[in-house]
Amino acid sequence: MRTVSNGKIGIIELKGSLVGDRDTDEFREMVADLLEQGNRSLVLDLSKVNYMNSSGIGSVIASHSSFSKNGGRVKLVGLTNNVQNLFVVTKLIDIFDVYDNVNQAIESFNSKVESN
Repeated sequence: MRTVSNGKIGIIELKGSLVGDRDTDEFREMVADLLEQGNRSLVLDLSKVNYMNSSGIGSVIASHSSFSKNGGRVKLVGLTNNVQNLFVVTKLIDIFDVYDNVNQAIESFNSKVESN
């Protein structure tokens, strides 16, 4: 896992499997840290995630919930076929904005900010 922040948009790059325990705990801490630093926009880069179970899904939903409560947004990037199928089956694909790459997601935040 890797985190990048510019004070407005946080990016978390997740790798491997997101199946609970230490992985989801570390992810939730990263989300909380980004919120505490004042970030209100979050990009979750899932391009290197090959498997996610219900705990992983729960942590992604929790990040969405935390950012929403603080007036922020979460966008997903680079869903692999396995992860995308999981989001489609659970209908979570309707809740999140999904982009092909990080730059597209960042641009979507920037264009939203400029139009306000």
